[in-house]
Amino acid sequence: MSLMDFIKKQFIDIIQWTEAGDGTLAWRFPMQDMEIQYGASLTVRESQMAVFVNEGKVADVFGPGMYKLTTQTIPVLTYLKNWDKLFESPFKSDLYFFSTRQQVDQRWGTPQPITIRDKDFGAVRLRAFGNYNYSIADAKTFHTKISGTRDSYGVSDLDGQLRGLILQHISDAIAQSGIAFLDLASNQTEFARALVTELTPAFEAIGLKLEGMTVQNLSLPEELQKLLDQRIGMGMVGGDMGKFMQYQAAQAIPEMAKGVGAGGGGVAGDAMGLGAGLAMGQVLAQNLQQGLQSGATASAAAQAAAVRPDDVMATLEKLGELKAKGILTQEEFDAKKTELLKKLV
Repeated sequence: MSLMDFIKKQFIDIIQWTEAGDGTLAWRFPMQDMEIQYGASLTVRESQMAVFVNEGKVADVFGPGMYKLTTQTIPVLTYLKNWDKLFESPFKSDLYFFSTRQQVDQRWGTPQPITIRDKDFGAVRLRAFGNYNYSIADAKTFHTKISGTRDSYGVSDLDGQLRGLILQHISDAIAQSGIAFLDLASNQTEFARALVTELTPAFEAIGLKLEGMTVQNLSLPEELQKLLDQRIGMGMVGGDMGKFMQYQAAQAIPEMAKGVGAGGGGVAGDAMGLGAGLAMGQVLAQNLQQGLQSGATASAAAQAAAVRPDDVMATLEKLGELKAKGILTQEEFDAKKTELLKKLV
């Protein structure tokens, strides 16, 4: 290369990056047919980092500030360092900028229910979704493991990998927390905290910092939710199967009425309604009789035990609900009420 060819080369005096707001995480400064001027100014703004790569290896990392690039700050920047080689340098340097601001409102979720161990139910399949925030904390690690030599690397390029990383660690997070599903569902903040604890090392391994995480919803598949609702219903009636059957039958009456109404009108519809009503009446009568019999048996077995006023009032309330639904007649309710009130005397 002649001296004139060297003089004609283009030189870069100012090196900087102004983000376009398009979700770019890493950006390579364009260097084609240009060389960095000895003593050029490098400006790294707040929320940025810069990485010099020389001969394929990271030579230095610059945080926010302004730097004069000389052979003392970074090796082999320009041809000016190679007078003895007639300006023919064997070295190649690249400069990458990285955005370190938080990438907010990133979404995560379970496309399909995942199976987890639960101390109450043994194993459950659940769905969950929420959002999270992250930032680049170690530009060198992120460059060598993720973004590489691309001209530009954006948030969308990383989205799929981070979603998979979160899904991979959900089961472990719940297992490590030791929190039952019902407690997780009622305390989503605790679940999010468990996820952050489990995911932080995985994010750090690729140069990222998990800034925050939220869980917006935690639910079971429809069939499991129905079973859970039945278990809750059993708990509401104290595990008494007779009362639970009465509760189930009472809940079915409105649904049956809707089905009959939608099935058609006229004589056929009335007949269907009458037949369904008679069948339901028989079921209700059987359940009521079983409930009353089991109640009488339990009463005889517990005559020696003290009767608590709170238990009597709770029973009266349940009987009142059955009367309101038409399961008990007024006479049956009054008789039972009199019997219970005598126990308080």
